[in-house]
Amino acid sequence: MNSDDPVVRQKAVQETEKRLLLTEKDQDEDECRTTLNKTMISPPEASTKDKDEINSEAFLVSLEKDAKERARRRQENKVFADALKEKGNEAFTKGDYETAVLCYSEGLKKLKDMKVLYTNRAQAYIKLGDYQKALVDCEWALKSFSFMQCDEKCPKAYFHMGKANLALKNYSTSRECYQKMLEIDPKLQTQVKDCLNQVDLQEKAELQEKEAHELLNSGKNTAVTTKNLLETLSKPDQIPLFYAGGIEILTEMMTECTERTLFRTHSGFSIIGDNEVIRRCFSTAGKDAVEETVCVSVLKLWQAVCSGNEENQRLLVTRPNMGELLPSLLDSRVTAIRQQSLALLLQIGQTENGRSLILSHLDLTRLLEALVSFLDFPDKKASTAMGLLTDLALEERFQVWLQANLPGVLPTFIGVLKRDPKITNPSALCQCIAIMGNLSADATTRRQMADCEEFGDTCLGLMAKCEKDMDLFREVMYTFLGLLMNLCLHSPFVSEAWAMEVSRRCMALLNSQDGGILTRAAGVLSRTLPSSLKIVEEALRAGVVRKMVKFLKTGGQTASHYAIKTLAICTNSCHEAREEVIRLDKKFTILMKLLSSKDEILVGNAALCLGNCTEVPNAASSLLKTEIVKVLLKHAGGDAQKTAVQLNAGIALGKLCTAEPRFAAQLGELHGIEILSSTVKHIEDS
Repeated sequence: MNSDDPVVRQKAVQETEKRLLLTEKDQDEDECRTTLNKTMISPPEASTKDKDEINSEAFLVSLEKDAKERARRRQENKVFADALKEKGNEAFTKGDYETAVLCYSEGLKKLKDMKVLYTNRAQAYIKLGDYQKALVDCEWALKSFSFMQCDEKCPKAYFHMGKANLALKNYSTSRECYQKMLEIDPKLQTQVKDCLNQVDLQEKAELQEKEAHELLNSGKNTAVTTKNLLETLSKPDQIPLFYAGGIEILTEMMTECTERTLFRTHSGFSIIGDNEVIRRCFSTAGKDAVEETVCVSVLKLWQAVCSGNEENQRLLVTRPNMGELLPSLLDSRVTAIRQQSLALLLQIGQTENGRSLILSHLDLTRLLEALVSFLDFPDKKASTAMGLLTDLALEERFQVWLQANLPGVLPTFIGVLKRDPKITNPSALCQCIAIMGNLSADATTRRQMADCEEFGDTCLGLMAKCEKDMDLFREVMYTFLGLLMNLCLHSPFVSEAWAMEVSRRCMALLNSQDGGILTRAAGVLSRTLPSSLKIVEEALRAGVVRKMVKFLKTGGQTASHYAIKTLAICTNSCHEAREEVIRLDKKFTILMKLLSSKDEILVGNAALCLGNCTEVPNAASSLLKTEIVKVLLKHAGGDAQKTAVQLNAGIALGKLCTAEPRFAAQLGELHGIEILSSTVKHIEDS
């Protein structure tokens, strides 16, 4: 083995290995012989305990190192996956769904447990019509790879599963998916409701189509005629009156659901909507008699085919360019076209689903302008248009749109307020102002209205017009004051001068004999007075205290709310107001009666007003023979929901005892100090 010749060394090694194998065989046969360790000669081994500790520490170090390495690789992969997700989202937004799928798929190769990639890819698959793949991706999104457990809290996955199942006509499964979304997040109630509605509509449409085809195959005359008429109308390049005549005959056929459904299934909307001759008639600004006839006949046909058929309504409203066409027809120069367009929208807007279609697909700015333009009509068309606008304005989707687009819509509202009530349908004008009033109940909308100086000035202008003939414009003024009350909830006002002018006009309205006008004028005053001491002083000179005390004696609950609030504001600001209240209510009979009310607003403001009035010398003494201390202490230590009740009652007690020491003795006998201390602590904690 030490030879210089490699061949010799190789033979020696082979011979040695043979002998070692023979030795091992002999040792296996003779158990009494000792087996030698031939691998290496080692020094004496350490104790077993020390060896185990070394192996354990080495294992933990190795494990930690491996975990850090895996975390590093995962972070790198996440960066790549996020980038691919964004790239896929961009492609999806552009309508390039194939590229989006590729990007999401590449991202999943980097990070297989990234849920959003599965749900995004499912959405892209739905756009491509590959619903089965979409369902598979949604199922994967509901799994948690980190723990290999099911994670069902992914509403987005259930949403796409619902859409895919709906496309596959698995209606029951689709409903279950949408219901699961609601179980996960109850805040999605509105969206889930819309989704379930779509399932119901599609299932209903499928049944209609099945029945229609059965009747067509059975040879029913009207069904066959509907099909034949549509084939005739599909001929291109005919004269306009050819189409108008055919459409009028077809309209007469649309009396039952079967015919309306066959119109849809035989491409009726496309045949009519894509006809170049008909489209030219619609697009011409100054229409001649023939073009007007064509437009009116088509609008009447759409009404006939959409009557009671929500699927037809959906197909009509969602057609390309319909979002601009319908509002433009509604604002046409031709009265007949405007009237038929309004009738069509009224028909669609009768149902919640129809209103949703209008709000989702039509140009709402142009639609609003077109509907408001109906105020030019002196007859019931104006009220009908405002009725449709009222229904739309009550929908949450309209209110959200309005908040985002109010700067562009305000000129339309200002135009309404600038109208001369003498030449405008008063009922329709009231409806339109009421819509603005309801919308101004939202703080965001109200702020934008109140911050617009032109809007504020226009409000003053309308008040001036109505004041000239209150008998004629009573309803307009009453409705307008409702809008003004909401506007005055916003602080600060457009300007002090504006608030002053509003207050002056409302003070003048307090001379009205109309209870509704009186109540709302008082309501506006209760909201303008706190903005300025000058306004309070001017109102005092105009006799506001006397008028409010009269309200408290004879008015209803709403009027009393505004009256006592106004008195609380005035007595809080001016000593003259306190003296006049005492002069008009010497024994505090009115205020004591209000303090016994169960209405917390009345009680809280009455306590504040009474406390203010006790600052007048000798005023408190007139209450010595009453149970005022017990009454105020009951409210101060009570459990009213409005802490202002407790606070104002406590303040009134303090002022009462300061003005007349004998009340302090009564308070001590009733353990009032302890009660008040407990109340103060409760208010501070809350």
